[in-house]
Amino acid sequence: MSPMTVGRVLVIAGSDSGGGAGIQADIKAIMALGGYATTALTALTAQNTRGVSAVLLVPQQFLLAQIDAVMADIGADAIKTGMLPDTDSIASVAGFIASLTPALPFVMDPVMVATSGDRLQSEEALHALKTRLIPLATVITPNIPEAELLLGTAIPDEAAQREAAVRLLALGAEAVLVKGGHLPGETITDILATRYGVDVMSGARIASTSTHGTGCTLASAIAAGLAQGMTLSDAVHRARAYVTAAIQAAPGLGGGHGPLGHGVTVDAARIEALGPGALASGTLARS
Repeated sequence: MSPMTVGRVLVIAGSDSGGGAGIQADIKAIMALGGYATTALTALTAQNTRGVSAVLLVPQQFLLAQIDAVMADIGADAIKTGMLPDTDSIASVAGFIASLTPALPFVMDPVMVATSGDRLQSEEALHALKTRLIPLATVITPNIPEAELLLGTAIPDEAAQREAAVRLLALGAEAVLVKGGHLPGETITDILATRYGVDVMSGARIASTSTHGTGCTLASAIAAGLAQGMTLSDAVHRARAYVTAAIQAAPGLGGGHGPLGHGVTVDAARIEALGPGALASGTLARS
């Protein structure tokens, strides 16, 4: 399958009324990279660039109805999950993913902490996430605060970040991408750990407050690549380059953490330019 093949990605996540994260960011990223996004909403949030003010959970029967409707007709080449707010939604999604035959690539963004710092998930739901959903994942994509919650330990520097990526593999996912944007310094390092080794990807930090939805965007961009037949490594490289370009193209909206410029890659030539050979955000060092 060519990397440019249209890939169908079913996104199971929450809605962001501000349009910068959640389902809205997922759809924009997948479509910008040449994929096709379908959705199943887990929750509605009232939020903007400054924070989350209210959350309304979607009943489990309706969540599953959305998934069933999509899969019965359009189908999917990859699954991406974002905000799963409670144990019921986690159990429902885990049951669906475990039932897929054949299995599909599954990107799990463990959305537990918003860019604004708001905690989005209970301790009970965190336990369910670790024991029921993560073992099914092709790759999980925690940021530093999320990795700290998953491991119950602080991650103060890159050495601890690398150790965390390896330790998180023990939860059962095939791969772990620990994002380093929350660590201090002029360089941002993301660490991809698999059972075959560790990839360290670094790039210069972009001075910007327009970072709302970066995690959702990155995970959905990875899912789009996997749905299009790319290897995990190539999908991660292209996704990182896309997020970098989207931050640089941010429209500067809102008074807090603003949204990205998701429309930076809307034609085939620009999508091709974001391949591994044109990584905008830094270099890859294999170890």
